Amino acid sequence: MGRDKRNESKKEAVTVLRLDVMRTPAWRALSMPAQALYPWIKLEWRGAKFNNNGKLRLSVRQAAECMGCNIKTAMRAFQELQAKGFIIQTEGACLGTGGMGKAPAYELTEILPVGGQGPGKQWFMNWSEGHDFPVKLSPARAKPKSKPCSAKGNTVVPFKGTN
Repeated sequence: MGRDKRNESKKEAVTVLRLDVMRTPAWRALSMPAQALYPWIKLEWRGAKFNNNGKLRLSVRQAAECMGCNIKTAMRAFQELQAKGFIIQTEGACLGTGGMGKAPAYELTEILPVGGQGPGKQWFMNWSEGHDFPVKLSPARAKPKSKPCSAKGNTVVPFKGTN
């Protein structure tokens, strides 16, 4: 039997959730929304051949729509994934040069970063109860949206979860 060429345009995205990651204390400490968000961020990764880790973009609104939840819930899930060491924000959200908003860029610590060698950082393996990693927050909008963003616009704060 030959391949059916009519179905080639209907390729589905697949991601792997490793069992050794899901057995870590950091994963078990995540809330359900944060656990639901992680595969959606991981689906933005284009694989080892076209490694875009560190440039993964998923906005809070997109995440809320994918997960079927409130925007505030999705925002807390992003913060919680940062606090437990699963993701790192590499670029903040900003207004792009063309006037369109740009979502923050993230790196999955489980996966090898762009141009790197060896395993990923895997910060979540070193997480322990009460010792969260710093969380980068985008600044609140106090100024009009007229200037493009710079890398200096983010602040780092400790995560204060619901624990």
